[in-house]
Amino acid sequence: MNNKVLLAVDGSPGSERALDYAAARAKIGGAKMVVAYVIEWSAYSFNTPEENAERHKRREQEIERAKSSVVEPAAAKLKAEGIDVETIVNHGPPAETLIRLAEEHDVAQIVIGRRGQSGIKALLFGSVAANLIQTSPVPVVVVP
Repeated sequence: MNNKVLLAVDGSPGSERALDYAAARAKIGGAKMVVAYVIEWSAYSFNTPEENAERHKRREQEIERAKSSVVEPAAAKLKAEGIDVETIVNHGPPAETLIRLAEEHDVAQIVIGRRGQSGIKALLFGSVAANLIQTSPVPVVVVP
């Protein structure tokens, strides 16, 4: 079995606790980390070519902002502790995208904070963590 962990981050306090948990476990077990941030996005909209060009430009800006403000600081913290880290920022439905990434990177488990940035939407539609628990093909650790 692969000793690689997928850590889902979003910059929230719950994400920071998940980062601390995953770092402690990785140091004990020598696991490699894949730090992922998923920008929620749906392909189910109809746009003009001009709107698609603008949307693409916004997507690229969102990826750069996510990398610099969330993913790179998390990776730097892990690297400072001697943990091998890979980073990813993707657009898509969060739980589905995390599961796809877990499969692509052959991870042994997914670590995620119980509450992220989603707020009221999660209360109405369910959280990413709850969705992962229901659908993930690998174990999911939900950090309170």
